[in-house]
Amino acid sequence: MWNLPNQITLSRIALIPIFMILMLVPWNWGSVAFAGVHMPAADLTAALIFIVASCTDWLDGYYARKLNLVSDFGKFVDPLADKLLITAAFVALVAMNAVPAWAVIIILAREFAVSGLRQIAAANGDVIAASGLAKWKTTTQIVAVAALLLHNAFFAYFSFPFASLCFWLAVVMTVLSGWDYFYRNRSIIFK
Repeated sequence: MWNLPNQITLSRIALIPIFMILMLVPWNWGSVAFAGVHMPAADLTAALIFIVASCTDWLDGYYARKLNLVSDFGKFVDPLADKLLITAAFVALVAMNAVPAWAVIIILAREFAVSGLRQIAAANGDVIAASGLAKWKTTTQIVAVAALLLHNAFFAYFSFPFASLCFWLAVVMTVLSGWDYFYRNRSIIFK
């Protein structure tokens, strides 16, 4: 249980409260100029923590496969850590009025619904692997959150709404991947 991939996964969970405190507690650290925008220093720090935490998702999977350390604990905790991180990020963004709550509810509803579908499948002895659409969904969500946390840095020079476009793409990918899961696994639901 305490192998390297699982330790990396648990570190992702441990970073979530730090990330949330940085996002939601009013810090008076001043602001920083970063890639064309001025933002609170706490937001930049939180964004960097989110990006590091997101990278651990790839890292734990890499080591689990490379070192042949795939475990039942890891299979359970890794997707849980992903959901906790992305949920925390989107809730913080709603609290900051950076994204509409209704869109985040759609994202979170899909996460809970697919988790429920996986539980039904597991009860029947089936395993639902992550689909290609789900991987793209995760990628678009991470990029959207990072871009929003960084206040559209890099793209502000061109007045290009990259962060907003990424967010709406993430919402669309979330809906499409959720529909895909339920459509491909409809036989599990109606057993």
